Order: sequence, then structure tokens, then C-alpha cells
Amino acid sequence: MQLVKTVAAMQRLARQWRRAVTQIGFVPTMGYLHEGHLSLVKRARRAVAKNGRVVVSIYVNPTQFGPKEDLASYPRDLKRDLKLCRAAGVDAVFAPADAEMYRSDFSTCVVEEKLSRTMEGVSRPAHFRGVATVVAKLFNIVRPDVAIFGQKDFQQAAIIKRMVADLNFPVKIIVAPTLRERDGLAMSSRNRYLDPEQRAQAVILYHALNAAKAAVRRKPTSAGKMKTDIKRFITAAPLARLDYVEFFDPETLRTVSEVKTGMHMALAVFVGKTRLIDNAPL
Repeated sequence: MQLVKTVAAMQRLARQWRRAVTQIGFVPTMGYLHEGHLSLVKRARRAVAKNGRVVVSIYVNPTQFGPKEDLASYPRDLKRDLKLCRAAGVDAVFAPADAEMYRSDFSTCVVEEKLSRTMEGVSRPAHFRGVATVVAKLFNIVRPDVAIFGQKDFQQAAIIKRMVADLNFPVKIIVAPTLRERDGLAMSSRNRYLDPEQRAQAVILYHALNAAKAAVRRKPTSAGKMKTDIKRFITAAPLARLDYVEFFDPETLRTVSEVKTGMHMALAVFVGKTRLIDNAPL
């Protein structure tokens, strides 16, 4: 496995692989890897087969964090991540420094203007501009044939797919299922922030998704009533505070007035100071 730290070296390696007609699978991450990330690596390997190459990027992208968010404290452990990647059969890890990704006079951003207007786009106004920009840069650096994203970040994956279509990136986007802990909590690097009591209550997100599924199986319900019910449901966990819950069409991300089977639900909840997200089809 190769550790690559500069843009020029990663582009050079990608060109070498492409000249050999080798497929490249790509998993962009911010590091502090867990089994969810490794499941994406396995999916990338299946996509490019044994003769292909799998690249994982490990980069905590500053442009997708707001001024009061956890950029400085976001968990980092490159040595541990490299060990996990090596064991998972990754061919190269791209781990650049900020100065390598963003020149001092950097002034160009990628902005998606429809799908990013709701949910995370409201709670974290500059977040998706940072995400789209860094992913576009990573695609130009790694030059993958296929890139794997997790369904836990459902809105992010939808925005990346739209960016790829709109800007004609020659990349196939695969969205892989959310991996969960045994009690249902979606795997996330931020779970490490939770103390034991918070961790026990964090599963309320998963229970809220299941409660909504059960409700729509019984009968369609107005989105307003369902939001009220979910907010009340979340308060059963004393350390939890609902940021938002939305019900929407999974193809367009447009919010719906009536919640029924086939719609999608997403929510963000603060458990203590830790903000967690999750989503599921209903």
C-alpha cells in the first residue's frame, strides 16, 4: 500500500494506472475509520475487481465546517487508519495537508443550488459548498472510475450525484448501505464523542426512524403531525435535542406534505453536544 501526500504524486500514480487500463475505485473519508468506512472499501474492491486499484482519501476538509463546528477536535489517527486500510487491501491512501489542497489564494468553489437548500443545507449553510468543492478536487486528483459514498449521508450522496451529472465527471457513483452498531446506531466517527450515558441515548435516532416506519405502515399522515410526533418521541431521551426532521421524495429531495410509504425520512439530533444524523426509507 502506498501513502501519497501530494496532489502531483497522486495524479501521477493515477495516470500510471490509467495507462495500464486499470480501473480505479475511490472512497473519500475524513479518517478515524470504522467498519462503515471499511464496508465502502469492500464495495469499491468489488466494483473494480482484483485487477483494479482502490484509493482511500483521508482528509478533514476545513471548508465544510462552520465557524462553531468541530474542525479542531474532529478525531484524527492516521497511523491507525493506515493500518486498517492496509488490512483491508487498499492500494493507496491519499492524505494531503491543507496547504496541498487549498492554495493561499484559493477562490473557486462548487455550489449545487437545489438539493442543498434543505436539511443539512439549512442547519449548516456553507457545508455542501465545502463538500462539493473538495469532492470535485478529489475526483480531479484521484481520477476514479467509480466512487463509493455511504447512505448515512443521504443528502450529500444525492448532491454529489447531481454534481457528477451536471459537470460531466466521468465517475460512477455508488451509494452503499448504512452500517449500524448492534443496537441500531449508525456508525460514525463522531460517536467517539459520546460518553456512556449519551451513547445509550443516541440510539433514539434509530428508534425514531422505526417509529415513523411503523406509523406510515398503519396509514399516511401529514408531515406536520409526524414532525410533532417525532419531536415528542426524541424528548424521551433527556440528553437528546432535535435539530430537524424532514420527510421528502428520495429522488428529488423535495419535502412532502403527506408522509406515506415510499417517502424518505432524515433527522439530525444533538446528544449532549454531539450532533448525529440518520435517515431511512419509509
